[in-house]
Formats: sequence, structure tokens, C-alpha cells
Amino acid sequence: MAQTRKKRQRKHRGTQGGRIDTKPRGGRPRSRAEASARARAKRPAQKADLPPTWRSSAIRGLIAGAIFAFLLLVLFKRPIGAALAFGAFMLVFYIPAGYFIDMTLWRRRERQRIREREASK
Repeated sequence: MAQTRKKRQRKHRGTQGGRIDTKPRGGRPRSRAEASARARAKRPAQKADLPPTWRSSAIRGLIAGAIFAFLLLVLFKRPIGAALAFGAFMLVFYIPAGYFIDMTLWRRRERQRIREREASK
């Protein structure tokens, strides 16, 4: 009996001038390994790989100070002036403390990465 279904064909990927591209386009990956390699190549540098910045510490300190002041106002029913003063103190404390803690952790991870690279050579 003859086969009724037609075999699926690939598209002809030629140009109008008649040239056929030899490199495959970025369609579906052929294997699971190729898919994970593509995903790894596209992935931006992980946040842990980047050194900390004062800007990120300032943003985190602002959020922490605002939460602290809000909790003092709502939960502990402190006056607005006192809550804002404590929030400002926490902001001044959290920014440098957060930066130096992040820098210490980043340096530790960096040393570990260097050791792993040297061990794999």
C-alpha cells in the first residue's frame, strides 16, 4: 500500500540571488546539550559575579529605612518625627554597612572562583 502522508520537508533557505546560506539559522536546537549551551550563552552575567556598588547599597538602605520608619509609625505608634529620625539613622547606618558586607562576600566568592579556575587548569 502506498504511503498517504507526505514526509515533512525543510524550507529552502536561499536568497533571491540564488545563494544558499550554509550556516543554519537560529531555529530549534538539535539536542538538549545545544539548547542548554544556547541558554548559557544568552544569559547575562549573574548578579553575584558583579562587584557591589554604592548605588545598590543606597537603594537597599532607603528601602530598609522606609520600612523601619513605617513599622515604628504603625506597629509601635511612635510620633512621626521620632519615626522619621530613627528611619534616617537607619539609612545612615544601613548604606555603608550593607556596602561593606556585600564587598566582603563578593571578595570571598571571587577568591573561590579564582581557586576553582586554578584547580581546573
